[in-house]
Amino acid sequence: MPPTGRIQTLASRFDRLLARLPEPVGARVRDRLGLDLFVVVAVVLIALRLLDGYPWTSSWVDMHTYWATGAGVSYATSNPYVVGAYLYAPAFAQALYPLTTLPWPWFAALWTAATCAAYLWLVGRWAFPLLLSGAVALELYLGQIDIFIAAAAVIGFRYPAVWAFPLMTKVAPGIGLLWFAVRREWRNLAIALAATAAIAGVSAVLAPGLWHDWFDLLRRSITDRQVVEGAYLGIPVWLRLPFAVGVITWGARTDRHWTVPIAMLLAMPILWVNVFTLLLAVVPLRPEPGLTPARAWLLRERLLPPAITRKRAPAPQAG
Repeated sequence: MPPTGRIQTLASRFDRLLARLPEPVGARVRDRLGLDLFVVVAVVLIALRLLDGYPWTSSWVDMHTYWATGAGVSYATSNPYVVGAYLYAPAFAQALYPLTTLPWPWFAALWTAATCAAYLWLVGRWAFPLLLSGAVALELYLGQIDIFIAAAAVIGFRYPAVWAFPLMTKVAPGIGLLWFAVRREWRNLAIALAATAAIAGVSAVLAPGLWHDWFDLLRRSITDRQVVEGAYLGIPVWLRLPFAVGVITWGARTDRHWTVPIAMLLAMPILWVNVFTLLLAVVPLRPEPGLTPARAWLLRERLLPPAITRKRAPAPQAG
């Protein structure tokens, strides 16, 4: 039986077990179990990294690349098709510099704690089930930033300046700004672009040579043909990009916020397995009932309509 089949079997058995419990007890277990199980996993992972346990703090994970920027950044030798290369704008490395002064295990533990917090904020009680997808587990192991970008996509509906983060790192998720353009929310679009330009301007004043090298890296990532090393899905971005534009255009015109992270994923140049964690932003943006901390925040900010729940029809009374 494939892993997904085993997970579905266990899930159905668990649902049958919960059905035997009184409704308040079963609801409480459903609401807390996935959250609490993940918290246990997160605490163990953070402890392993704080104690510098191999392979949890190996030097080839992505977050080690972020930490290593404290010793300097060189784009000349960076390969956009190899795991572990630093590919983001100089502004990201400059913002991280205070944290890079920490010992590597401390940085790894702190980075993991922040990633887990963002993950819990996005998905709440779904944290442990989604961890079993593999993409989330790989993301946490590598210490990548896709979960942070997913959180930025959610926050960006309220604070457009947050879109500077995706634009200053992986660039392609910035396709989410089409949401504002299609809806003619010019003020939000202007705020996002102005914030990005301001950050880039300050960073370029501090390190103009690095920005020249970074733009050259972006050029090479488009023009150079290289073999991608690592786990990925080899669907060319030029095939996916029209679908990304179409999805976000349709979503913006029909008020479907959850289409934004889908378009962001489709626009990514390389579909590494962990990149699929961008879809975590769909969880709080989806129209179905069920709260996560992120969705509760969106509702408080009145950025989403309240979920419409279906009421059960009253049972017929014997007459």
